[in-house]
Amino acid sequence: MKIINTYTTNALLLLLVFFAGIDLVFGQQQQQFTQYMYNPLTLNSGYVTDHKLEAGLIHRSQWVGIDGAPSTQSLTIAGRTGRRIGLGLTLMNENIGPSNDLDINGVFSYNVPLSYRMNLSFGMNFGLDILNVDWSEGSYANPSDPILNNNLSNVTPIIGAGAYLHGDRWYIGLSTPNFIKTETYDDDEELVIDKTTEFYLLGGYVFDITPDFKLKPSTLMKYNDGAPITVDVSLNVLLQERFTAGLSYRFNDAISALLGFHISRGFFVGYAYDYSTTELNKYNDGSHEIMLKYTVPMFNTRAKSPRFF
Repeated sequence: MKIINTYTTNALLLLLVFFAGIDLVFGQQQQQFTQYMYNPLTLNSGYVTDHKLEAGLIHRSQWVGIDGAPSTQSLTIAGRTGRRIGLGLTLMNENIGPSNDLDINGVFSYNVPLSYRMNLSFGMNFGLDILNVDWSEGSYANPSDPILNNNLSNVTPIIGAGAYLHGDRWYIGLSTPNFIKTETYDDDEELVIDKTTEFYLLGGYVFDITPDFKLKPSTLMKYNDGAPITVDVSLNVLLQERFTAGLSYRFNDAISALLGFHISRGFFVGYAYDYSTTELNKYNDGSHEIMLKYTVPMFNTRAKSPRFF
C-alpha cells in the first residue's frame, strides 16, 4: 500500500477494513442504512409514495469510537404529480476518513396499475457523484510523501433504475442506484477509487394480527460484483398505529434494534442501533441511526393510517 494514514490506532484498523490490495486505496460501496424499510427511495427509484409529498432525513454514525469511520446523511423528497407519474430528489452525503462523497439525484417514476390492489412502478434516477479526498486531514507515518499534496476531486455521472411491485400489504423491489462503474486514478496513474455496480432486492409484508397490532417482516439483499452477497432480515411491529419496534440481523455483520414513533399521522421519528458481530466490535461502540420523515397529504385525499412501509 502506497500510504498508511495514521489518524489513530483505531483509524488504522478502519483503513485495513476499507483499503485492500497494493495500489487500491478506496473500494467504496453504496451507503448502508438499517431503516431502509421506512425510506426505500434511498435504494429504489421506482418507489414514490401514492398521492403524497414525502420528505425523509437520515443521519447514520457508523462504528462510533473509530476515528474516520463512515458518517452518512440522506435527504429524500418525492411525491406523485398524478396517478401515474412520480418525481423526487435524493441527496446522499458520506464522509470516510479524508474522503467526502456527495450524490445528487433526480428521480422519475411511472406507475402501472395491474389490478385494483396491485401496482408496478418503474423508476430512473439521474445525477452526479461528487468526490473529494483531502489528504491533509489527520496525521501520517510519512508526511513528506508527495501524494499528500495531491488532493483528489472527481465528478462522475449517475444513472440508476428500479422496479417496485406492491399491494396494500406487501412490496418487492429490484434496483441498482448506479449502472456506471467508475475508476479514478491519481497523478501516478494508480487506482484510487473503484466503484462497482450494486443491485438490491428488497421485500416486506404486513400482517394484521389484531386491529392494534401489526407485524412486518422485511428483507434486503445486496449484490456487488466481486463481493459476497449481503443479506438483511428484520421483524418490526406496529402498535396502535403509533409505536414501532423491531430487530434486524445483517448476516456476518451486525444485529440491530429499531424503535419508532408516529408523532402524528404525517410525522415519524425512528432510531436504530447496530452492534457489530465481527471482530470489529472490540474497537467501536456500535452504530447509531436517526430518521425523520414527514408526509403531506395531497390532492384533497383523505388521510390514511400511518403506512408501515
